[in-house]
Amino acid sequence: MNPYIPLLAVVAVAFILPVVLLAMSSMLGPKRDEAAKGDPYECGVPQLTPPRDHFPVKYYLVAVLFLLFDVEAVFLYPWAVVYRRLGILGLVEMAVFLTVLFLGLVYVWKRGALEWD
Repeated sequence: MNPYIPLLAVVAVAFILPVVLLAMSSMLGPKRDEAAKGDPYECGVPQLTPPRDHFPVKYYLVAVLFLLFDVEAVFLYPWAVVYRRLGILGLVEMAVFLTVLFLGLVYVWKRGALEWD
């Protein structure tokens, strides 16, 4: 018996099952169009005023950059815990990591992504 037959069965089920479920949902599901269905809904309170302006893209860019640099900085803690066992190679690897991190920060800073207008 070919050892790949169970794998092929799982792949087949993974492709067939969503298609079957979507088809059944569209055939058996309700088909009512209501006016309130397309209205924005937040916290159970109907919207009385038009929505405010959107946040600028710079806000999201700074937020993503903060998360990126924050998550990368978290890698410093486990390195500090096992620093003695890593020796000089661990020091060199962390120096390379911090250099790449610093160069990324300088690049983002020079591009003006951290400045509020």
